[in-house]
Amino acid sequence: MRVVVQRVREASVTADGEALGAIGPGLLVLVGFTAGDDADRARWMADKVVRLRIFNDAAGRMNRSVLDVSGEVLAVSQFTLYGDATKGRRPSFIRAARPEAAVPLYESFLAALRDLLPGAVQSGRFGAAMEVALVNDGPVTLVIER
Repeated sequence: MRVVVQRVREASVTADGEALGAIGPGLLVLVGFTAGDDADRARWMADKVVRLRIFNDAAGRMNRSVLDVSGEVLAVSQFTLYGDATKGRRPSFIRAARPEAAVPLYESFLAALRDLLPGAVQSGRFGAAMEVALVNDGPVTLVIER
């Protein structure tokens, strides 16, 4: 499982002109799944994201989590996180989990986020061609894999 976490001032996602989710200050989380991922890993990653201390404290140090700052999370599935472009000019996505495996994992990840941050989690639509808009804060961007 791989996530890209971006600290944002705001973020939104749409598909086919339909607004799917929008947040104010918080985290935009792009999430991808691969073989061997399971619901336990999805829960572990949700806890990691929510408790990740990447918001500034009063001294200006990254020492507070999205939970600490009462922020929001926008989680968007993105199979291209497992794209491999080391050979040739067209990326291979062979390592990305197939939808029949990835959909339940994405749902487990969202459920775990919502348990940890009730009312503060928005999401995209799995498999949809989406447009994501964001205003980075910092910028602060991390890649986490497990």
